Amino acid sequence: MIQVKPSAADIAETSGHGSRFLKAMANSHRLVILCSLTQGECSVSELEAIVGIRQPNLSQQLSRLRDEQLVSARREGKLVYYNIANPRVLRLIGLLYELFCEAKANSKGGHTGLPRTDDTS
Repeated sequence: MIQVKPSAADIAETSGHGSRFLKAMANSHRLVILCSLTQGECSVSELEAIVGIRQPNLSQQLSRLRDEQLVSARREGKLVYYNIANPRVLRLIGLLYELFCEAKANSKGGHTGLPRTDDTS
């Protein structure tokens, strides 16, 4: 198999996309939000309880994730529900879990909620 090396311009463009993606996730509250959403859809009030921050701050974090198209929202009456919108988020959260959480869960003999891996995109 012949492997073509990417050009400097391709590398610069790709690294820009990767950097933007990682910056959107580079906040402990946003990571907790994304980890929670790997288990399925959550309402704002559920996320508020899980993340442990007040609604105005949570809304700011969710807005950043929406702006970067990492999560999507749907409204049902007065409630707003969020879910993962980008399959790359599931892949990266799975890797982060493997690197940082799995060993801790195994050493405690418990399970802290492995992110879904059913999406292989």
